[in-house]
Amino acid sequence: MTSTDDQHDWRTDGVRVIKGNQLDPNTPQTPGMNRQAAIDHARVGAQKIWAGTVTIHPNAKTGAHHHGALESVIYVVRGKARMRWGERLEFVAEADAGDFIYVPPYVPHQEINASPFEAALAALDRGGLEPLDATVSMFREALVRENHTLKRALTDPRLFSGIGNAYSDEILHAARLSPLKLTRSLADDEIERLHAAVRDTLALWIDQLRQELAGQFPEKVTAFRERMAVHGRFRQPCPVCGAPVQRIVYAENECNYCARCQTGGRLLADRSLSRLLKDDWPRRLEE
Repeated sequence: MTSTDDQHDWRTDGVRVIKGNQLDPNTPQTPGMNRQAAIDHARVGAQKIWAGTVTIHPNAKTGAHHHGALESVIYVVRGKARMRWGERLEFVAEADAGDFIYVPPYVPHQEINASPFEAALAALDRGGLEPLDATVSMFREALVRENHTLKRALTDPRLFSGIGNAYSDEILHAARLSPLKLTRSLADDEIERLHAAVRDTLALWIDQLRQELAGQFPEKVTAFRERMAVHGRFRQPCPVCGAPVQRIVYAENECNYCARCQTGGRLLADRSLSRLLKDDWPRRLEE
């Protein structure tokens, strides 16, 4: 045995078996579906995955959505699951009991129970901490596991499940935090504020999207919404303070923020523009 082995109590820190009659229903729910958690941080201390069961009521269907950068695997235990995917949900496939379904990152999709009489039961396995499930301590542990910018941490599917680019902008604006602030530099009150902003922002948009769709197919699946505060609103006024929304462009994404609300008026350097303007790059909103 190594010294590392001696530091563990393998009786409590080792393999865990979760009985099928001991699943936890205290997890975010979707109308027409019942989720129960088997493997998560609260139950077994899992750091990077969530697994559980999803029961889909007869004829029920989810709204169109995607899981951000997250990969998901679904195993159909009972019944028949119909999957629709694509920008207009134009592609369709069905899975029977015993079949597996793989959902790649960012694929717009909808889950449907293909039976009008029988509930469908599926097992779901995906990575990352469920933000709406997480306590402050669980959220803090995931957030400071690595020292990255808040923008990178919130969009990392290994850390948080399904937040994505758009909602991370809205969360950081609500929390009044810079997207480039490092996770390990946050004070306790800032972590608590960010945790509250994650829960409030996601709950708000889940509710609004349900109301907008009202069971109908969306014309186009997109994370951007007209009523968002900063995401996709470059140069438009911040709804809180009226200052123009700023952006940082990187790779194929952009980060939107309000300098007055989030960075004390300081403009964050956009690599492409700052290289072009050099000494003429403004340092503050007033310049």
